[in-house]
Amino acid sequence: MPGEQSPAPVAARLGPEALESCLELDRLALGGFWSRAQWQGELEQERRPCLGIWQGETLVALACGWLVVDELHITAVASHPERRRQGLGRQALKALLACAAAEGAMHATLEVAQGNTAAQALYAAAGFRTAGIRRGYYRNGDDALIQWLRLVGVPSQS
Repeated sequence: MPGEQSPAPVAARLGPEALESCLELDRLALGGFWSRAQWQGELEQERRPCLGIWQGETLVALACGWLVVDELHITAVASHPERRRQGLGRQALKALLACAAAEGAMHATLEVAQGNTAAQALYAAAGFRTAGIRRGYYRNGDDALIQWLRLVGVPSQS
């Protein structure tokens, strides 16, 4: 109805019950980055935190990673295509970083396509810095920038 407002976005840890929502967001935002089996593995394993941003019943953004000793390796960040440029990806990434820091991670790392300037801007705003390059990293032959962030002092989720 006109004048009705959407519910405020809410961050939450994603578990196996979010499988269908993750698959749908992956399809829309990432072109089917992971298979059903890969998503099941991500959502079932404790040391692979996935944080999602829900708006009502819709998963509008997510950020996932693997905790390895004292490091978070970020594996996916996605925002619903119709909800981009609203800070939802930033909110999901911030929630993931706070979760990892609370679990003892001291650093975070990721790879981002050298041509993906929007993602690079998101990561730079979060404090990531480029530390190297992986030549031919992606299936299509594109290079990836290796980025790092020290998590000590990362503010908790607000």
